[in-house]
Parts: sequence; C-alpha cells; structure tokens
Amino acid sequence: MAHVVQARDRRTSVDDIFDYLHAEITSLRLKPGDKISEAEIAARFGVSRQPVRDAFSRLDNLDLLVIRPQRATSVRGFSLREVSKARFVRAAVEFEVLRRACDWCDRGDSAKLSACLDDQRAAVASNDYRLFGALDYEFHRQLCEVAQVDFAFEVISQEKAKVDRLCLLSLSKEERMPTLLEDHEQIVAAILRGDTAAAVAAGTLHLSRLDETIDAIARTNSDFFEPDHTEAPDAPFAPRMPPK
Repeated sequence: MAHVVQARDRRTSVDDIFDYLHAEITSLRLKPGDKISEAEIAARFGVSRQPVRDAFSRLDNLDLLVIRPQRATSVRGFSLREVSKARFVRAAVEFEVLRRACDWCDRGDSAKLSACLDDQRAAVASNDYRLFGALDYEFHRQLCEVAQVDFAFEVISQEKAKVDRLCLLSLSKEERMPTLLEDHEQIVAAILRGDTAAAVAAGTLHLSRLDETIDAIARTNSDFFEPDHTEAPDAPFAPRMPPK
C-alpha cells in the first residue's frame, strides 16, 4: 500500500510542464494567440517531446490550447459563449450553495465567515488585489463548507477560473475590491439571518458585477477572442429572481 501511495504522490515531467504552462496562460504571460513551440518546451525542461505532447493534451482538454496537426500550437482565444456558459453553470451551483448555507449555518460557521471577511478587509486596506483574489476563492470555498457540499467548490472554482483569466485584462482590479467586499458582506449577513431570498439576490448582484467589464474587454481586445464570438451577447449574465 505504501508503494501505491508513493506512486500517486510522485510528480512527473508532464506535471511540471503542465503546471508551468497553465500558470503562464492563466496569468496572461502567454496571451491568446501566442504560439508555443513543442521543441522549445522540451529543451527548457530537458525532456523528450512526448511529455510535452501529454501536457499539451491536458491543456487542450481545459480549452486553454489549440492543437492542430502540422501547425503550431497556440493559446486558445476567449469565447464569449463559453464565458456565458461558465457563468451560467457557476450561478446554478452557487445559488443552491447559498440556499443550503442559510439552512445549515451554525455559530462555528458564522465565526469562519466573519474571519474570511476580516481577511478581505485587510487586503482591501493594503490595496493587495492578488491577495484579495486568493481570499475570494477561499470565501466561496468556505460557503460550500457551510452548505455541507464541499464538492461543489470544484465546479465553482473551475468555472470561476475561466472568467478570471479574461478579467485579468481589466485595469480596475483594485477599484473593484471594495464593491466585491461589500457584496460578500451582504451575502454573509443574509446567511446569518437565514434569509434565503436575500442571500440569492446578493449572490445574483455579485455575479453580475463583471458584465460591463467583460463587454468592454470584448470590444477593446477583440483580437483575443475567437472569430465566431467577438460580438458580445446582449446580456452576458442577467439572471433574474423567479416569480413568487
């Protein structure tokens, strides 16, 4: 059994290459349309081309690379359709998380959520948007824990990451932090009251904050978008509360 655990924990050159390229792409150091040389990556890591191909395949499965036979591999452009899809999926999951959190939140959960907000306030005060971004993920993970559906965070984080890569192009990261913090405060306040409708309403507003940002980026950086999806939809994300 020890050998099995050891084998599972052992990293491979494919893992190293994947992690490196994933970080380069998601941080936009490698931008949409940039070419990636299989030979150069292999030389950089001192490996044959096969581990590079395997890492490329994993990135392709995440829709981060475009691999075409006999042509250079490139970073995949953004698709507003896929962004809308990611936000729709995230909303469906996150709204259910908020409903369950209102039902399950206890005194211990309340203290954890309050601690999350305190950390975010400190990040805002120091104008540290990178730290705030990490704390944002932690906040949504904590909500899933409170709702007793920790597995839901895997879906939320995957869909959130797809939009976060796009929004790194925005120049107003620091300016958005106080507003996002206020949204989080409203969400927590509703959960502590057990007010499901208010929690979902606050979550809806929170997820809609990026509509104008995404629309603006689509128009000012159209070369980063896939040709079939360069025109922004009328309402990238406009969820409405169902009628009573």
